[in-house]
Amino acid sequence: MALTRDDVLQAAERIRGRVHRTPTFSSGTLGPRTYLKAELFQKTGSFKARGVLNKLLSLTPEEKERGVIGISAGNHAQALAWGAALEGIDCLVVMYASASPAKVAATRGYGATADLEAADAVEAFQRLDDHIRETGRTLVHPFDDPLVMAGQGTLALELIEDAPEVETILVPTGGGGLVAGIAAAAPDRRVVAVEPEGSTAVHDALAAGRPVPVTPVSIADGLSGPFAGEHALAAIQAHGVESLLVSEQEIEEAFRFLYERSKLACEPAGAVGVAAILAGKAGGGPTAAVVSGGNVATETASAILARR
Repeated sequence: MALTRDDVLQAAERIRGRVHRTPTFSSGTLGPRTYLKAELFQKTGSFKARGVLNKLLSLTPEEKERGVIGISAGNHAQALAWGAALEGIDCLVVMYASASPAKVAATRGYGATADLEAADAVEAFQRLDDHIRETGRTLVHPFDDPLVMAGQGTLALELIEDAPEVETILVPTGGGGLVAGIAAAAPDRRVVAVEPEGSTAVHDALAAGRPVPVTPVSIADGLSGPFAGEHALAAIQAHGVESLLVSEQEIEEAFRFLYERSKLACEPAGAVGVAAILAGKAGGGPTAAVVSGGNVATETASAILARR
């Protein structure tokens, strides 16, 4: 059964008071009825904290005792490490050798163990399976768990309360968990999955009618899902989510806009919704773009800002 609004409402009650209610800003420069949901101000710098916490608060004592495990290039890793520390649960995260050193340091800083032996996402998922088999840890999936997706979707409840006139929500998309949660939370809105042209897990899954493997190559490394989740895809299909692609140049232009005009120090992944607006790809009407996350390496930010 696909994710529903009731699932998201239950998640909102479960995590209430434990995560930030992030602000929604209007942006007259982008358009007269255009909004930015500034989720980069969430705990650990991204929406991932919402889904992680909803999942962890749903675990049985026995599941917690076994410890948890996740897989992530960065933002989910940090959120899972943070949530596990909050709940007193031992945490192991499988990352990639190419993961941002800042995100690895933050993950370890929250007290988790980071496994960096995998060369890429494919190898990392293999290591994840091996660890689960050997240790019996409880999996907290970054994007393909209904409880995680429901928690992530809670940001849409806040957005609609703050800007009820919004008709279109543009969502940065990797494996599909966030956009699935938002679509379930806002079934009466137009929800658009925005992906980089070089990282098209959901776009390709919608075209094929099933998850297919992709090899993500984009400056928006936070969206580097190697496939769309099966549960996520089911919700995306059930709620009629649209798909839209933006180029690397468009992402960089949006990144600079958010830094210089909106004063939002996001990472490239957080800029893709604004990239769609600036490129004229989003359509008309009252529109909101989710801006998440805010975990960008200084070197990456300075390099993009220096380019014109």
